[in-house]
Amino acid sequence: MWIISVLLVIGVVLILYMVREAFADRVRELTFRFPSYPRDASPLKVFFLSDIHKRTISENIINAVKDKADVVVIVGDLTEGGVPLSRVEKNLDSLTAIGPIFFVWGNNDYEVDPVRLKALFQKKGVREIVNGREDFGAVTFIGVDDGTLERADLPRAMSGIDPASCNILLSHDPSLSADLVSTDGIDLMLSGHTHGGQIRLFGWGLYPKSGVDRLPAVTRMTSAGYGTSLLPLRLGAKAETHVVTIAHSPEEE
Repeated sequence: MWIISVLLVIGVVLILYMVREAFADRVRELTFRFPSYPRDASPLKVFFLSDIHKRTISENIINAVKDKADVVVIVGDLTEGGVPLSRVEKNLDSLTAIGPIFFVWGNNDYEVDPVRLKALFQKKGVREIVNGREDFGAVTFIGVDDGTLERADLPRAMSGIDPASCNILLSHDPSLSADLVSTDGIDLMLSGHTHGGQIRLFGWGLYPKSGVDRLPAVTRMTSAGYGTSLLPLRLGAKAETHVVTIAHSPEEE
């Protein structure tokens, strides 16, 4: 009987820990240096987040980054089916306190009425990038629609870009990196979607871990995301957001 009691206690403690991991307000700071970033330009600080889903962005996050970032980039799954539009609007209001917002679509974003979501973007000044590009400061953001729903059109998005410029690819689906070659001129790819596996047992998960991958064609950064799918639980893949600094380097690192 005591064994059952011990197992129950362990189970409850584990679930509470997983809930805590799921609702963490973590901001990771990373710096990437590229020769293509202008030598005389000030470093660009990007608040990068993905996979918000049902969560409300906390004041702790906003207060932690509002003086540290120049621009906000959301790489998909801002919302999902069943999330009130008022919650999405509240999240966007919070993020506009940091800086202008760029957005690319994720698969779960299409679970809501896209017409209403687009109208909200227009109201809040959110700049969608749908298989196209937008210049911001010393970088070019290249955004693709969701690849998991076969909406991505990478050739169209990259049409006419300057390979010698500092180009940042925004894609909800990280697997799109397989379609890149080094001559494309993409310096950095920001992605999400996988949640870092969300629940990892002994290091194993259904999806790859989040983090930075130095691939032959691109440096890819995949976020574990801020929200969750299905159950509000995480293990070994703590919720996270990022302040990414882009700066000049005479040589690739």
